[in-house]
Amino acid sequence: MTGWEISPFEAEGLRVSPLRPPVLPEPPRHGEDPADCDECRARDEGIWLDDRWRLARIPGVGVPLVLMLYPRDHYDMADLPDELAAELGVLTTHVVRHVQALPHVSRAHVYRIGDGAAHLHVWFFARPEGQAQFFGSWLPVWDDLLPEYPADVADADADAVADALAASYGGRRPGRDGQAGL
Repeated sequence: MTGWEISPFEAEGLRVSPLRPPVLPEPPRHGEDPADCDECRARDEGIWLDDRWRLARIPGVGVPLVLMLYPRDHYDMADLPDELAAELGVLTTHVVRHVQALPHVSRAHVYRIGDGAAHLHVWFFARPEGQAQFFGSWLPVWDDLLPEYPADVADADADAVADALAASYGGRRPGRDGQAGL
């Protein structure tokens, strides 16, 4: 992969880490017990909410915007009820449309990586316009290597996405009507 034009690393001098032996049973992920789940405790926080979903901005990133979509109740992908699974597909499409509508963003990359936490979380990374070197699966790595994107610009972009999502999908912006949650 370091030979790909989009790699953030020079191939020369890199080496592959040795493969460690498996650890069985695997250690529990954060929040396996809903009583200890940070995402369950934050169910009323974010830039956008509806009865079943919440969208939050991840601060301190290098790309223009990183958002995270969570079910408000404790589910992982495999135990998501069919009705919520269908909503996830439609909601994901709406979020992507609104992120890609930002004037300095070309694409919204969507990732589901479920090894760190037991509460479903879907990542949305905004790839900046004109940065072809950030194409593909290296975008999250580039994000970790870039200097922090200006928070005021990311906040404004997150507000624009949340407003557009409330208009196109429903739900609301927390705090806009004096309430913390739904």
